[in-house]
Amino acid sequence: MNAIQPNASAVAGKAAGQRASRRTIVAAALGNGLEFFDFTVYSFFAALIGKLFFPTGSEAAALMMSLATFGVGFVVRPLGSIVIGAYADRAGRKQALVLTVSLMALGTGMIGLAPTYASIGLAAPVLIVLGRLLQGFSAGGEVGAATTLLMESGSAGRRGSLVSWQMASQGGAALAGALVAATLSRYLSHEALLAWGWRVPFLIGLLIGPLGFYLRRNLDETLPAARNGQEETHGLASSSAASPKPRIEWRQIVAGTMLVIGGTSTMYVIVFFLPAFLTLTTGMPSAVSLLAGCTAGLVLLVGAPFAGRLADRMPRRKTVLYAMSVVSLAVLLPAFYAIKSWPSIGTVVLVVFVLTALMTTSSPAGFVLILEAFKPEVRATSLGVIYALGVTVFGGFAQLIVSALWRLSGSFYAPAWYMLVCGLVSFAGVLLFKEAGHGA
Repeated sequence: MNAIQPNASAVAGKAAGQRASRRTIVAAALGNGLEFFDFTVYSFFAALIGKLFFPTGSEAAALMMSLATFGVGFVVRPLGSIVIGAYADRAGRKQALVLTVSLMALGTGMIGLAPTYASIGLAAPVLIVLGRLLQGFSAGGEVGAATTLLMESGSAGRRGSLVSWQMASQGGAALAGALVAATLSRYLSHEALLAWGWRVPFLIGLLIGPLGFYLRRNLDETLPAARNGQEETHGLASSSAASPKPRIEWRQIVAGTMLVIGGTSTMYVIVFFLPAFLTLTTGMPSAVSLLAGCTAGLVLLVGAPFAGRLADRMPRRKTVLYAMSVVSLAVLLPAFYAIKSWPSIGTVVLVVFVLTALMTTSSPAGFVLILEAFKPEVRATSLGVIYALGVTVFGGFAQLIVSALWRLSGSFYAPAWYMLVCGLVSFAGVLLFKEAGHGA
């Protein structure tokens, strides 16, 4: 009997640990998922939002204003990454994540509930812009705090697997957003979509907010100073003076930003720009947008956990990054050649599948490589700044940049050249970034 008791306790402890790990994954990934859900549905309804909130007399101009407003949310990301990242590194990951999901839900609610231009005039687009600013600010701090908490919540041998759920949540949310938007577009008339249908996905996102708030309030803290409690933190004040807080290594920040540019450009160009681009250049039906979004979302959702396990089994994180960078650069131009030579929905879906799979395979290793290189006291801030800078310039405004390149050059390969340059910069970032090792 005595011999059995310890085993039963160990099994119970292991089961409790697995339940806690699942709660941590769901709570940490929820905010990032909400952001991608919002991104997807906004992309689907950008033309309708332009008509309702930016009446310029031209549908094309209204659409551009709507897309530019969405890009405004990316501009404040670096500020959010610094402010909320510093808060996460000082007060704890848990407190920062409660703050980000609250701000994100508030911004989503402002967009979903905003009266139109016809009702309140210029105040309507102002509300949309404010909602996007809130979402962008919170998203800037979200990635650093949430990914750091996931990485710190398990052993060194599970870091890739844990961090991978951040990417999987993006895929699941993009898939859900595409399906919700497509369902509404299919079953509602154009008049109903204009009147109220476009608001439904944003209100769904608003309802997710309270759930995320509850789950995150009950998380276990992973930052040692915050976990030890307020009294112990006060007691450490004198020793903190003797050993100053680690500084952010800006060379690593620059190299890390370069490192994430390749994956960022792939996601935003292939998933969110390419379908509309092909509709204009090859006359493909608008259904290609839904299929491309669903394909990319499914690859991220299913593939990211496997990529995380692969990263955990490799002796060096950089091995995966080098391999995927080389393969991605090699297949990029042939992929666009295939679309141009055999323009069909099947070809596009295949290209989206391959390029998204390559990006997905490298992402967990890249995130863990960056996180392990920084001390816990500056970890959330550092990752937040790296991700925000990369996504702001090369993701948030990718559609506008590639559109301008295409109009200037007239080349079908303009998106591919943009992604190729971003991929080369990313490869250089892998070379320059200093790897700390699994145990760091």
